[in-house]
Amino acid sequence: MRRFFGALVAGLMVASAAQAQNYPTKPVRGVLTFPPGSVVDIVGRIYLQKLAEFWGQNALADNRVGAGGTIGANIVAKAAPDGHTLLIHSSGHAVAPAIYARLPYDTLNDFVPIAPLIEQANVLIVSPSSPFKSLPELLARARSNPGSVNIASAGIGSGTHLNLEAFKVVSKVNVTHVPYKGSGEVMVDVIGGRVDGYFAPMAAALGNIKSGKVRALAVSTKKHSKVLPDVSTMAEAGVPGFDFSLWLGVWGPKGLPAPLVGKIAADIKRVSMDRVSRDRLAELGNDTLIMAQPEFAKFVRAQVNEIAGLLKAAGVKPQ
Repeated sequence: MRRFFGALVAGLMVASAAQAQNYPTKPVRGVLTFPPGSVVDIVGRIYLQKLAEFWGQNALADNRVGAGGTIGANIVAKAAPDGHTLLIHSSGHAVAPAIYARLPYDTLNDFVPIAPLIEQANVLIVSPSSPFKSLPELLARARSNPGSVNIASAGIGSGTHLNLEAFKVVSKVNVTHVPYKGSGEVMVDVIGGRVDGYFAPMAAALGNIKSGKVRALAVSTKKHSKVLPDVSTMAEAGVPGFDFSLWLGVWGPKGLPAPLVGKIAADIKRVSMDRVSRDRLAELGNDTLIMAQPEFAKFVRAQVNEIAGLLKAAGVKPQ
């Protein structure tokens, strides 16, 4: 019996290795959890385009948006574990368990973290016609008239929502959260002055900042942005100790064989190290993230726990 099961396991290992060696055998579907114009869409498409070159197969971008990325995540959670359906999501994936009381999947147990993609600063932007010429002016209004300042997000459970809640906790101000369905919709209303501000992902905001359609008040990280070196950090602008970055990664469904996980992770790392892709990402304010697969899995688990604590401190209850 032991010999039988030993042979069975060995056979499965050989089959998994062969599957990884031949992967992909058909077009790969990259499920993007936010709409066109979002950082997930912009960065995800850069990676998918290059992966398609490496693989000699189409890598198709499929925007499945809504509910903070949980709609797209649920599609991948239910997909066959053969590597041909992958989830491209933001740190919003780690936010969801603390935001949604009833998820249709288990964030930590129904997915295999494969590899990180990038991290980038968010940038607090306002309309050029806004009365707020600086972050201290916005803070002064929020403190003198709690709830009167409206700050948008790309949706409940998104990384931009988390950034806003972190801002409220660290700055100790009461601002009103206005959730949208993606960065594109928010940007229209920020430009038009219909919402007071937005912690926008750098990749989604940079073009509008440079064209003068929006004004940047501060970046969310403790270091200056290489693409906006003259914009203050949050600490410099009046929120000491504030440091927040948005990150993106790739997941597969539970049951994805380890050799296949390793193959996909290695190919994603190739994109991150490719000079042309790296330079293109850097032009949009992204820093590529490279971690071994076990390190990324540990990072995601730590983020889920850390974010749960932050949102609890912010008074955000699962809904």
